[in-house]
Amino acid sequence: MLVIGIAGGTGSGKTTVVKKIIDALPKDEVTVIPQDCYYNDNAHIPLEERLKMNYDEPSSIEWSLLCKQLSELKKGYDVEMPTYDFITCSRMKETIRLEPRDVVVVEGILVLTDRQLRDMMDVKVFVDADADERLIRVISRDCIERGRTPQMVIDRYQETLKPMHELYIEPSKRYADLIVPQGGNNNVAIMLLTDYIRSLLGSGVNNKRHKK
Repeated sequence: MLVIGIAGGTGSGKTTVVKKIIDALPKDEVTVIPQDCYYNDNAHIPLEERLKMNYDEPSSIEWSLLCKQLSELKKGYDVEMPTYDFITCSRMKETIRLEPRDVVVVEGILVLTDRQLRDMMDVKVFVDADADERLIRVISRDCIERGRTPQMVIDRYQETLKPMHELYIEPSKRYADLIVPQGGNNNVAIMLLTDYIRSLLGSGVNNKRHKK
């Protein structure tokens, strides 16, 4: 099993890169673990307070659970991945069953900030994009998918996203094996990455699969 970590700022194009990797590899060969599913369960905190919390710093993620489930996948076991509601800022009751595959992609803005998780990765990728482009994508996504107004998104960007990016996300770039400039539009870099993944798969050994 190959574990690929894909990090980058909010709106940098990580999801596009992941999709292109999946499309380039044989069907059902990739399992994706989004970092966003592992936000701490803050259901016990009043909604008004949850909405004000900082979700762009490493302490907002339950890394221990993410690493534990990734370890289980590497051993060949299925896992029940948590799900998260961005409207209520709380973990949902539903889970998603993940099966071990030849390639596991761990994707999220902070996935290169956690040392234990980094040590479990075979390839570390940082998707880079200009700040203006990222902001435009964040406004579009949050207004459509998360029920926020453009002003809410801009305020959040200035108060949280930008300073957290500079403090945690941008510095994590130094851990990357490959930096993909121009986000998901850099087809050459994505092609090189997928070719490298294929070469590793060609020389690798698949894990046996078990069910709990």
